[in-house]
Amino acid sequence: MTAATEIAFENTFVRDLDGLYLPWQAAPAPDARLVLLNESLAGELGLDPAQLRTPEGVALLTGTTVPDSATTVAQAYAGHQFGNYSPRLGDGRALLVGELVTPDGARRDLHLKGSGRTPFARGGDGRAPLGPMLREYVISEAMHALGVPSTRSLAVVATGEPVLRDRGPEPGAVLARTAASHLRVGTFQFAAATGEVDVLRRLAEYAIARHHPQASSPLELYRAVIAVQAGLVARWMQIGFVHGVMNTDNMTISGETIDYGPCAFLDAHDPATWYSSIDSGGRYAYGNQPGIAQWNLARLGESLLGLFADSQEEAVRLATEELAGFADAYLATRDRGYLAKIGVGTPELLADLFAVIEDQKPDHTLFFRRLSEAARGDAGPVRALLSDPAALDPWLESWRAAGPDADAMDRVNPVYVPRNHLVEEALGAAVEGDLEPVQWLLQVLADPFTEREGYERYAQPAGPDAPPFTTFCGT
Repeated sequence: MTAATEIAFENTFVRDLDGLYLPWQAAPAPDARLVLLNESLAGELGLDPAQLRTPEGVALLTGTTVPDSATTVAQAYAGHQFGNYSPRLGDGRALLVGELVTPDGARRDLHLKGSGRTPFARGGDGRAPLGPMLREYVISEAMHALGVPSTRSLAVVATGEPVLRDRGPEPGAVLARTAASHLRVGTFQFAAATGEVDVLRRLAEYAIARHHPQASSPLELYRAVIAVQAGLVARWMQIGFVHGVMNTDNMTISGETIDYGPCAFLDAHDPATWYSSIDSGGRYAYGNQPGIAQWNLARLGESLLGLFADSQEEAVRLATEELAGFADAYLATRDRGYLAKIGVGTPELLADLFAVIEDQKPDHTLFFRRLSEAARGDAGPVRALLSDPAALDPWLESWRAAGPDADAMDRVNPVYVPRNHLVEEALGAAVEGDLEPVQWLLQVLADPFTEREGYERYAQPAGPDAPPFTTFCGT
């Protein structure tokens, strides 16, 4: 059994990408206490959960004591935040510990969020409140269970220090998360802004080797990132996920969902829905997400222009041609996913379906789950979700004629998603010291497609009398 201080980390990011990080150390955690440990993920990473529970294991999870094999760094990146360019963002309250090579040969970053101020902090305190770190743990694990590519949460550790925020002091915490990497569109923006073509070229070569080895050139890397992001956002739309802060520094090169700040899930199916307290204009509303993804990818293309061709004109032409493929890739994945959700292979049914649900605004998750009951002969439950049930009837008739497969629908339409009111309820209890609601929620969300007796409240929206729901970044 390997002690936590003897875990073997690799550091290819540090080795290969000098200039894109600053060596740094975590701040002390005066009274560190393990709040949640993802034992199944630990096993997948080749780590011993029992060792992670020891004092030295908890010290690793806060970054205060790391193995000799680790080199903790704050990563540098730039980014467009709500459309405005910031040339120097970076890990202001986070550290990359290193890379774990799992028993099956995958390479995963271990990254600590809330580990203290770094030179990229821009006036922030470098800390993270317990509630938002638990939110990322819950939502990221739910996304994984739903089959959506995502960073994953290994542990949440309370630091023993209070964190002062607008709503008063809150318990501080560190989130230990894993990712295929933390390379972002913003990483390429930062590299391009250095004006050093060698830095940008090394970054592109690293991204190809780590994530898209089938790509033989920077242009093919760009094509691959466009494809994985088109697929990712299509999956978000199918499950009613609203990321909330789709800045370019929150878009990965690997195609994983990252940085669960003011995220939430739809109740009513309304493309204009957004929840974030800092998104005053709804830039990142649910229905805007595909267009924002394409906009972000345009910024990636701009950053890579110097590697596409010697001529600026030719480089722009090539980038524009690649980016034009995003819409088709997104729509193809979206439609394929929605056809699975309605259990047929008839694309002609989708346009009328979208028109009905955007007009009637039924609960997104319940609507698609209850469609399988209609496929089995009882349309009452799904019709009851609409303010005008008859509005669905013409579509139901055409859909039934296509022969939907109810069992196949149940395998892709979840019963349980992280309902916003339940997440808030569980996080509020956890901050007050009661972790049981979070643990129950995690248990339910780990198996989202299997309906279970006694868990009915986890499948229901908050109800018409619930106050408007707002999320906060937790920065």
